[in-house]
Amino acid sequence: MVPTEWLDLAKHPVSGKKEFKPVSLSLKNLNPVQLLVVGYFLVTLTVSCLLMLPLASAKNETQPFIDALFVASSGISTTGLTPVDIGTYYSLFGQIVLLVDFQVGGLGYMAIVVWLAGLLHKRLSIKSHLIAKESLAGTIWLSSGHFFRKVVAFTVFFELSGGLFLAAYWTKYVSLPRAIYWSIFHSISAFCTAGFGLFSDSLARFQNSIFVNLTITLLSLCGAIGFFALADFVLLAKSKMGVRRRTQLSTHTKLAALVTLAAISAGAITIFFLEKWPAETTSFQKVMSSSFQAISASTTDGFSTMNIGAMTSSSLVLILLLMIVGASPGSTGGGIKTTTFGIIFCAAKSQLTNRSDCNVFKRRIPDEVVRKSFSVFFLFFMVMIIDILIMCRTEQVPFLSLIFETGSALGNTGLSTGIMSSLSWLGKLLLSLTMFIGRVGPLTIGLALAGKKKDARFCYADGDVFVG
Repeated sequence: MVPTEWLDLAKHPVSGKKEFKPVSLSLKNLNPVQLLVVGYFLVTLTVSCLLMLPLASAKNETQPFIDALFVASSGISTTGLTPVDIGTYYSLFGQIVLLVDFQVGGLGYMAIVVWLAGLLHKRLSIKSHLIAKESLAGTIWLSSGHFFRKVVAFTVFFELSGGLFLAAYWTKYVSLPRAIYWSIFHSISAFCTAGFGLFSDSLARFQNSIFVNLTITLLSLCGAIGFFALADFVLLAKSKMGVRRRTQLSTHTKLAALVTLAAISAGAITIFFLEKWPAETTSFQKVMSSSFQAISASTTDGFSTMNIGAMTSSSLVLILLLMIVGASPGSTGGGIKTTTFGIIFCAAKSQLTNRSDCNVFKRRIPDEVVRKSFSVFFLFFMVMIIDILIMCRTEQVPFLSLIFETGSALGNTGLSTGIMSSLSWLGKLLLSLTMFIGRVGPLTIGLALAGKKKDARFCYADGDVFVG
């Protein structure tokens, strides 16, 4: 006999009407992903207000809100795009506010919160640990306190080391206090892959300086490879020295390092051969400049020793692709991430070779990770396409420059062809939102808008769809 409750549509799992509950705006009802997005938004808004103060301006004037919001968004997302010259427009106060902004953006504000809580011996809630987990792409929350102490330790070590090297170089040309300030600002900016500089030409004046090129490059690579990989390399070094038992690099670290190396090598070789160099440029200068720009795009640090706007279209397209791939997960950089690209490549290879599993370094990648990689890739390009469609209507700039700036903003890179100051207020607002999405992550934004995850109570029958 058929149960009578199945005749009642209100009780049917598919056709029944859903019971709508009143929506509460309380922060307590937000999940960790939503709280993470809200936190970044509040930090951005606070920095915007500080940059608008006359005290933040070198001329003691109030900066327009849209420009202050743009710079604050660029700072928290460690992008480096700016409509003003940081070194001349902002006062020392304004520059320090921006410095704190991209330092917080590079580390993740929740990493700082967890570290301070541990320093002060304060216990954080499980929800706070989960937010911290989301801010750096997924370490296990039970050990997050120990992991975030490592994050802060790595950051302090590399930023201080880079600052000392740069200060030793710049003291030859300027006073000691100025050299120390320049070195601290650029060292933090490089490790956080922020790309903000105090010079109007970025680092073009140091194009032939091996010392500056090498220091900035190493800092950017260490920041972009990710804290997970850095911790992995330290464990491997300890095992080689016999300090701890033998260990090997994780699959994540191997894949991140391989894709990073491949992207930088391909980028440097392509720029070397496709760029139009001045007649007086030596082969060594070509190698150094092309390598620096390939690393800058791949690590999304945003510094440049060349005039990006004057580069050939081929070089710009190549740099755009490197910015889209970007840095590694759990790093200070942006982009879809090296491991995401690597998994998509391996999944496509498995499909072409008629293999059911996606394998990397003799390890099977779970289907959930593969689906997440394709989702990140899809959402990234959807945001980019929407931006381009809108800005084609609102901005009067060359199309390639428009695509380049959009990719730079979403990839949190900061390389620019020089059109930032000519954008309309709507274009700046759109790119501010784009940089914010790029920092938090398109998938994270989507999860925040979707709300709490709900388990499906049923599944549909298979349907036939032909693709390819």
